[in-house]
Amino acid sequence: MAETGRIRVAKDKADFVKALASSDRTVGIFQTFADVVLFAAAVGAKYKKRVPLEEISRKEPSPIRLEYFSSMGNDLLIQLLGVVETGDIKILSTYDEAAEIQRNHIFEEYANGGLEILQNELRGAADNLYLDRILLFLSCERNDQQQPDGEFDLSRFLS
Repeated sequence: MAETGRIRVAKDKADFVKALASSDRTVGIFQTFADVVLFAAAVGAKYKKRVPLEEISRKEPSPIRLEYFSSMGNDLLIQLLGVVETGDIKILSTYDEAAEIQRNHIFEEYANGGLEILQNELRGAADNLYLDRILLFLSCERNDQQQPDGEFDLSRFLS
């Protein structure tokens, strides 16, 4: 289970998370590890993909403090995923440590699932092309949502 107050990253996804985030030496797509994890959790939730974390990254990225998510107003996704997944509003309790651990665990698994999806989508791309691939991924998602079922629209091939 997750430790209270921190969001963990799977060790097998740590290098990928580092490649997507900006650091002292590189400019990444996202400013922080927390931003990467947040985006990945949204992708995982979209595709309903929860993947348990097997081994946890202890070094960079180390577990991310929940206060960071809260200070940016991004803890709402953690809470929403908890409520949707359990169907129980009691998971939002700020006084119940077990509820917080469960919320974090659900969020971590969606983030891990989203990271798997993103790794597959970005496979073969050089680090400097990640942005282009993610934009293409998002553009395809938008086009899929805009197209009514059963209709074929040739305009998506025009650019």
